[in-house]
Amino acid sequence: MEKRNVTLKIIYHEDDDILFIEFSSLPIVRDESINWNVNIGYTADGIGEMTILDAQKSGFYPLHIEQVQAKAA
Repeated sequence: MEKRNVTLKIIYHEDDDILFIEFSSLPIVRDESINWNVNIGYTADGIGEMTILDAQKSGFYPLHIEQVQAKAA
C-alpha cells in the first residue's frame, strides 16, 4: 500500500476572518480561485490546502464536523 503524506491542520485567523485548512504537507503545484474568497491549492496528488477569506461572514466558520460510521458489511 502506498503511504501518503496526509495531514489535517485547521487554522482560523480571527482578526482577518481567514480560515486555512491544510490536507497535505506536500508541495503545492497549482492554485485555483473558486470565487473571490475561496482558493484551492493542489499538490500532485490532489487538494493540498484551502484558504477562505471572510470565513465567518460567509458562513464557513465555525466548522461543523460530522462523524459518520460505516455499517458493518
